[in-house]
Amino acid sequence: MKDHDTVPYHLPALPAEEAIARAQSLRDRLKERRSCRYFSDQPVPREVIEAAIEAAGTAPNGANHQPWHFAVVTSPEKKRAIRLAAEEEEKRFYGEDGDKPKASDEWLDALSDLGTDADKPFLETAPYLIVVFAQRKGGIEEDGKTQNYYVNESVGIACGMLIAALHEGGCSTLTHTPSPMGFLREACERPEWEKPLMIVVAGRPSADATVPAHALKKKPLSQIASWL
Repeated sequence: MKDHDTVPYHLPALPAEEAIARAQSLRDRLKERRSCRYFSDQPVPREVIEAAIEAAGTAPNGANHQPWHFAVVTSPEKKRAIRLAAEEEEKRFYGEDGDKPKASDEWLDALSDLGTDADKPFLETAPYLIVVFAQRKGGIEEDGKTQNYYVNESVGIACGMLIAALHEGGCSTLTHTPSPMGFLREACERPEWEKPLMIVVAGRPSADATVPAHALKKKPLSQIASWL
């Protein structure tokens, strides 16, 4: 291995009982997380969003290039523009523009239990839209030239940590992925080597918020894990 600078790393050893309790406590809090489509305009402290993004920025990533950017949109005008552009793409996806849907019948059938459609009012109502960009180039210096590695994997992990941290801070979240998403680069004034990956909608749920019953069906541990 090539010589390189290092610093000590220490993770406190926990008694088994405490380790189990901590893991189970976090599991139980995260099991309360739901994808919310009904937001209020109730303010959320900016510090919550900042802390969640800082947590996401610690995610493991290829060559420590940290190939992500989180554009936080709060301007009503920007949110309105993003909603209108996203809904245009969604109308084509669902076939609500009069043409054949971009989505297959199988895909639309899979979504039917979630009750989704082209109307996305949450993009205006929620106080924060966090538009996540994957940086295909840039390196740790963000020079726009250096090749980045494992970009989608790295940014995907960061998004998971972002959502978990937002939930811990009392925010409801929704991941929204209109396709194509190129309009988000222009809306957020980001460079051409960045690829918009998703919008994380963040805020407080409305007083009458609901979630689809179908969304409560989670695979058990026996189905999602194997022990070899």
